[in-house]
Amino acid sequence: MGLSWQQGPLAPGTVGQFLVPDPLPERMLYAEPLRRRMQARLGDNWVADSEDVVLLHEPGRYPVAYFPLGDIAADALERTEHTTEHQDLGPTSWFTVHAGPQTEQRAAWQHIDLPGHAKILDERVAFAWRAMDAYFEEDERIVGHAADAYHRIDIRSTSRHLVVRDGERVIADSRGPLVLYESGFAPRWYIPREDVDRSALTPSERQTFCPYKGMAGYYDIGSARHAAWSYEDAWDEVRRISGMVSFEPDEIQVDLDGVRQSLDPGQSVVSHGADRNLDPDEAAPGRPA
Repeated sequence: MGLSWQQGPLAPGTVGQFLVPDPLPERMLYAEPLRRRMQARLGDNWVADSEDVVLLHEPGRYPVAYFPLGDIAADALERTEHTTEHQDLGPTSWFTVHAGPQTEQRAAWQHIDLPGHAKILDERVAFAWRAMDAYFEEDERIVGHAADAYHRIDIRSTSRHLVVRDGERVIADSRGPLVLYESGFAPRWYIPREDVDRSALTPSERQTFCPYKGMAGYYDIGSARHAAWSYEDAWDEVRRISGMVSFEPDEIQVDLDGVRQSLDPGQSVVSHGADRNLDPDEAAPGRPA
């Protein structure tokens, strides 16, 4: 997903390679202007509002937005005595964030002695995503983590034959699945409900949140837990997969054109959850302000 995690080009488990004669450093950080207006809110108060945000891509992590100090509300930041050491960017100072009656401890940080090659982050502060109540690009709420401009999802129709089995029982049989290609992930196959034996699906309590697709619910199949999932109300950008079912090939047998599928190495999802206080309505398509 994007540049720096899962199997992206700057991720530890990348599947590609740079065609250069000499080995690259094990860790490469990348920062660039976001070029979008971004705001952060705590309670009913805006603590940051900027058109000059820099997005940092760090291997194995979600993108992080850095706001210029001049675009942060006056008296919002209280520097604490707590410091940490970033392995690439040096000493890091932490802040308590105040907004009206609300206070969040260690909710923002600043790298205070940056190496020369990282000066793009100088005089900038990042907020701990879950410590704030909401983030926005223009008037639309951004949930989960800062939007990665290099993340992409493509959905394609296909006539390939996909069969799902639990032992001898056929769970799904389709010649009309959709295949979803998502940056950093192997393809995922989504099957129309009419091609699925719904009596084989037992809803589980598990739910996960994707900042690009919405809220997913899971199903157990026999003894295989969380073997299938569905975005019942996928966001507009991926509306085509709404209500369709995808199956996890390491939990249940999935055959594509007669070839047994397996989970690609490095494809486990890094759990991050949604923003704090995010309710189902806010996780629905449209993401209201």
